[in-house]
Amino acid sequence: METFADYILGEPDYIRKLEIVYYMKKRTNIYFDNSVLFKTELARMFIEDMNIDVDKNIVITASLLCSCKKSLDHQDLSKVKSYAKEGAQYLSTLGFSDRFCKICEEVNRYSGSTPREKESDILEIMDNFGGMLLDRPERRAFPIDEALVLLEYRNLKDVNNIYLDKFKEFVSVTENIAI
Repeated sequence: METFADYILGEPDYIRKLEIVYYMKKRTNIYFDNSVLFKTELARMFIEDMNIDVDKNIVITASLLCSCKKSLDHQDLSKVKSYAKEGAQYLSTLGFSDRFCKICEEVNRYSGSTPREKESDILEIMDNFGGMLLDRPERRAFPIDEALVLLEYRNLKDVNNIYLDKFKEFVSVTENIAI
């Protein structure tokens, strides 16, 4: 019997994948909004433009689903720290592999999972950088150059993210084109 994981991972069309998650949100009330779309598109562009050697299908699907248990209450620190792990557990029930769930859990570093998957480092950058480029109720979006500095010297300070330098290069190349 085909699982939801088989179904969405087997879908080769990017737009169709977005539709699947959109309808999943309607039926299951997972977290899925424009910020997820923005971060996923940023990940897709990064992988394609910089020829990153990862399974793009896995990263795109993980980017769409890794925040599925995110809370709308961004002030509740316990929810902020636990949503990725709870999401990974939920995705496991939908038939996703342990590795896929680990990638999703490692979107942030709160679970302490090591060693990290390389795909997780892409999700981590997109989650941090993409989030800074969007308005929030408590603050305006950061300019691209300021967000990049904050990413490197605050959010990922003292963290070994294997794609940080490549991502800085990507932003430098595309800053005036797509972002």
